[in-house]
Amino acid sequence: MESLERLHSQLDSLEELRTIVKTMKALSAASIRQYEQAVSALAGYYRTVERGLHVVLGGLEIPPAPARHTGEPYHLGVIIFGSDHGLCGRFNEEIATFALKHTDPTLTDPGNCLLLAVGARVAATLERHGQVVHEDLPLPGSATRITTTVQQILLKVDDWRGRAGVHKVLLFYNRHSGGGAYHPTGFELYPVDLHRFRHLEEEAWPSRMLPTFSMDRQRLLARLLRQYLFASIFRACAESQASEHASRLAAMRSAERNLDDHIEEVTTVLCRARQNAITAELLDVVTGFETIIGEQT
Repeated sequence: MESLERLHSQLDSLEELRTIVKTMKALSAASIRQYEQAVSALAGYYRTVERGLHVVLGGLEIPPAPARHTGEPYHLGVIIFGSDHGLCGRFNEEIATFALKHTDPTLTDPGNCLLLAVGARVAATLERHGQVVHEDLPLPGSATRITTTVQQILLKVDDWRGRAGVHKVLLFYNRHSGGGAYHPTGFELYPVDLHRFRHLEEEAWPSRMLPTFSMDRQRLLARLLRQYLFASIFRACAESQASEHASRLAAMRSAERNLDDHIEEVTTVLCRARQNAITAELLDVVTGFETIIGEQT
């Protein structure tokens, strides 16, 4: 039987840990909301960019993607969003495994694949899988700082295309599914498949007349594509951040349940130990009283 002092100390430690878990749970719940709002706010802007591309591409013949010759080195860039902090379950392991599974190793030589990890934890996870992380970026601390991170990523993509001759850029992240759920996903960020905007031709335009433009078509197309890339990376970052906090919230809820069970067990043991100590003291008093009465008689 453990001493009462040790049981009291253990119970105090568990209560302090439970307070920390509750605080982290509240912070995660609040953080999820701000990133969900960022995704929602981006939806209208993303839709506007899509419609702009639809107008600019109207009547323009889109050439097919250039074929790659067999045996030609294929320069690939991969961007993976993870987390900077722990206590979020298998969040980083799942996205790293998904990205490696969906990055066909036959497309590229090992030395021609550039890997950018957004988040220190996912970078460490990728290195444990034997991957070479060429660069890692910290995640934004709040939704208001996502723009800065996205601009850094766009500069890195420009550098890949200009100096490293990257032909294709893939982006992977955990997409928030609501509540505490998320699922790994990914898409080809570059080159942009312009054919995908053709489906907008089947939709009714929201106004009576189609808009027109007066500036150079190629110049306008380049600017719209830049905004499309910005919106795509921004959404991936916000979705990943919401998923991270959702995973951490689920982990903290599980930890809180386990702590409650453990606190209940320790409290039961403490009550039993206290009762045994009281019983032992009473027996000592009774034994002493009987001894004194025996000596008097």
